[in-house]
Amino acid sequence: MSPAVRNWAGNITFNAARVHAPSSVERLREIVAGSRSVRALGSGHSFNAIADTRGDLVSVAGLPRHVEVDREAATVTVGGGLRFAEFTGDVHRAGLALHNLGSLPHISVAGACATGTHGSGSGNGTLASAVRSLELVTADGEQLVLERGDADFAGAVVALGALGVVTRMTLDLVPAYDIRQWAYEGLPYGRLRERFDEILSAAYSVSLFTGWRGDELEQVWLKQRVGDPGPWPAPADWFGARPATGPLHPVPGMDPANCTRQAGVPGPWHERLPHFRADFTPSNGDELQSEYFVAAEDGLAAFDALARIRDRIAPVLRIGEIRTVAADDLWLSPAYGRDSVAFHFTWFQDTDAVTPVLDAIEEALEPFAVRPHWGKLFTMEHQRLRGLYERYADFEALTARLDPRGTFRNDLLERYFPGG
Repeated sequence: MSPAVRNWAGNITFNAARVHAPSSVERLREIVAGSRSVRALGSGHSFNAIADTRGDLVSVAGLPRHVEVDREAATVTVGGGLRFAEFTGDVHRAGLALHNLGSLPHISVAGACATGTHGSGSGNGTLASAVRSLELVTADGEQLVLERGDADFAGAVVALGALGVVTRMTLDLVPAYDIRQWAYEGLPYGRLRERFDEILSAAYSVSLFTGWRGDELEQVWLKQRVGDPGPWPAPADWFGARPATGPLHPVPGMDPANCTRQAGVPGPWHERLPHFRADFTPSNGDELQSEYFVAAEDGLAAFDALARIRDRIAPVLRIGEIRTVAADDLWLSPAYGRDSVAFHFTWFQDTDAVTPVLDAIEEALEPFAVRPHWGKLFTMEHQRLRGLYERYADFEALTARLDPRGTFRNDLLERYFPGG
């Protein structure tokens, strides 16, 4: 009997018969080649059973801590098990940067990219959009390298672990930059509706936090690159919102000491783009999460649709967040082919209470071809999802070709990709 292994939130206990933590790629290849069923586990920050298996669960956290910055090529090559906080400092010291980061710097690079995880900014693509190449161990234990421009590449980056275990990734970089972050309180819903696109594109990265209660959004976080044009330092009245009088945490009642520096104090990109500090290690979260993406042009209508059911949402919600994501060409990315507005929900940890609310949200957003975040909670059936992705069948064909025995399949993949 394997020891019980749970995800970060504690709502999933993996059904693995065996749990492995190989310290070398060679050992990982042996495990995969000798197994009939394998799933990879990164930081465990997904909220559904995407990493579950009844066979071998392989943690990539113990793989070599490889970090190689190429200044001339403006890339960094890292081990797939590394968390962003473990290499972004090296990148910054080399005078370079990633274009964006997620809210938590504690998530693994391979897991974040495999699920289409993102930061914020109308000009910023998902974290996966920075991937230039990846190396993975396939079902026969061999190593496969795919590079941008290869026929299979766009189907292999956001791949939900269906093609193999990612051991190394090369990411595109940009010149290093500093960020100033300001927080505001009390943005009126009416002003947001009047200036929706303008507000969400007002800074390099914009996050709107709402509990879907009352007539105001509780908080707005603006992350602006130092030197970029704009009305900075931040004005005293910002679309009717007022400057915060002290540091804020997105979730009411939580200690803001764990959040990245606010009040317009400049700092390196990797210390401001996340919402939470790298030196703060989150405990297992007493929460669940969901997120839904709609085309940018449908963002306001989708906001209105959610506002109409806020009496269903608010009682089980800790906090919601609204962000923007630029389009990419990765087959299963929720931002595939369209600039997007993403509606995020951090729920109380009560699956029975949250599930019917997810049904209500998905019904409300159905007119907007809504796509869910692959690593969070949703209830859509595969036929509906299949109609939302132009390359869905191509991805199924790719998994069937690279994993003909179904070594990397699990119940979630069987449910959503039965043709794989």
